[in-house]
Amino acid sequence: MSFIESEQVGAVLRLTLDRPEKKNAITQEMYQTLANKINEAASDFGIRAVVISSNGDSFTAGNDINDFANDPQMDSGSPVFNFLFAIHNFPKPLIAAVKGRAVGIGTTMLMHCDLVTANPDTKFSMPFVSLGLVAEGGSSYLFPRLVGHAKAAEIFFTGRTFSAQEALEMGLINSIAEDELAAAMAFAQEIAEQPPTAVINTKALLKSSSHEALNQVILAEGELFKMATQSEEAQMAFMNFLAKKSKVK
Repeated sequence: MSFIESEQVGAVLRLTLDRPEKKNAITQEMYQTLANKINEAASDFGIRAVVISSNGDSFTAGNDINDFANDPQMDSGSPVFNFLFAIHNFPKPLIAAVKGRAVGIGTTMLMHCDLVTANPDTKFSMPFVSLGLVAEGGSSYLFPRLVGHAKAAEIFFTGRTFSAQEALEMGLINSIAEDELAAAMAFAQEIAEQPPTAVINTKALLKSSSHEALNQVILAEGELFKMATQSEEAQMAFMNFLAKKSKVK
């Protein structure tokens, strides 16, 4: 199973993370499926926007720890990189509807989205340092540009959780809604009614100043991330994390 649902609603493609029993923790297979669907949507004129959402009570718990501890694929051409470059290079509007926990990639992928809606109870976190890792997904470049160095350093260094309201004040999300998916789909439908070439060209202009620089940052982060996963520090952090999870169960 790919654990990714795909549904086209008019000119909007909705991609849904569908592994609720694991808090939608993302596996290599899920990354590759998302990358394939997004790349296909890029070349399909009948699709004007993509919405990423989730089933269950969380957006995503981030990378599947067991999957990545056993096989940390972070090379160019790996499923993770294929997904990151798919969302980075996607020429059409990319929208996310977020609820529950948005951990790690669940927060960093939002920086590549054009619009994000979140439930009031959403909790965001990027606990890379806490796991002995480094920021990924271009977030070491995008997040400081969004919130400033001081705030980015505070959140990255501590790995602390922050609320939907704080995310709104940072500019990470566009709106807070009780029905975050309905709000996201409304955004998408409104955009889908605009002249499509004008939308695509406007997005290209908005991203033009940083697009190539971000390519290089994503690759550099990937190298450091892979090195970190192989370190004793990260292995200890993973084991502590898994031990805490087993105690909770």
